[in-house]
Amino acid sequence: MAGLQYTLNRILLMIPTFLLVMIIIFLLVRLLPGDPAIAIAGDKASDADIAAIRERLGLNAPLWTQFWLFLTNTLQGDLGRSILLRAPVTEVILARLPTTIFLTLYAVTLSILIAGPLAFVAALNRGKWQDNLIRAVFQVGLSMPVFYIGLLLLTFLAAQLRLFPVGGYGETFLDRAYHLFLPAVTVALYTSAILMRNLRSAIIEVLDAEYVQFARAKGLPPRLILGRHVLKNALVSTVTLLGLSIGQLMSGTLVTETVFAVPGVGRMMLEAIFARDYPLIQGLTLTFAVLVSLVFLMTDIFQSWLDPRMRLS
Repeated sequence: MAGLQYTLNRILLMIPTFLLVMIIIFLLVRLLPGDPAIAIAGDKASDADIAAIRERLGLNAPLWTQFWLFLTNTLQGDLGRSILLRAPVTEVILARLPTTIFLTLYAVTLSILIAGPLAFVAALNRGKWQDNLIRAVFQVGLSMPVFYIGLLLLTFLAAQLRLFPVGGYGETFLDRAYHLFLPAVTVALYTSAILMRNLRSAIIEVLDAEYVQFARAKGLPPRLILGRHVLKNALVSTVTLLGLSIGQLMSGTLVTETVFAVPGVGRMMLEAIFARDYPLIQGLTLTFAVLVSLVFLMTDIFQSWLDPRMRLS
């Protein structure tokens, strides 16, 4: 019952968050330079044509009226019509959103598979050559920008060795996993370095805890101690960091999708900004905000399972 109440409280907290996000999106888009009416009509359009478009879009109405219209339309699933693609924004986003979600989950999975085992190896051998080697290698990954890592992988593994395609998405699940391997690895190398350092520190801290030493004194097998006592308690802080990383990945796919020509919403955001496609920018920003909020909600729920004391907060 406490867990259900905790979840409901977190869901209710998302309502004012969404309202604040919509206000910020609405104001920021209107602060962007340029006129959407001119972007739609073209530079050679007459003043009468531009005025007619502004009237049709409701841009002549007071700001609070425009926001109310934006709010009511959004709640009904109507995000407007894309200036760039001449199609409803909702349909355009839903067509490309699965690509970005697949890439994000792919990168997160690779990050966990890389960071988890190596963090245990480094923590159990702290101060030894294994620990120093793992931390040194990951420090190199942290010191290089994500787009630079992507360009290096693209140049050597795709362009020269031709082991992977230089772009695209594929059709089947395996084909998509093959096409998105390089962009997923590019993101995973940076994310896994952050997760590994955090998880290693958490494991070392838990290994020195009194209850772990007591478990050892009782003669419990090391595998049982690591699985039941160490891992669950060490994951609390790492899950928080993982949730933040997923949110950052979903909203930061712009660079990765642009470098690898992945047809996702991150790349579409860049195209919309250059085209001054305000309805599409609003819709994409709101979509990222919703996805990040859902990720944080799931992070809180998983943390409350790892540490039931969080349900009291």
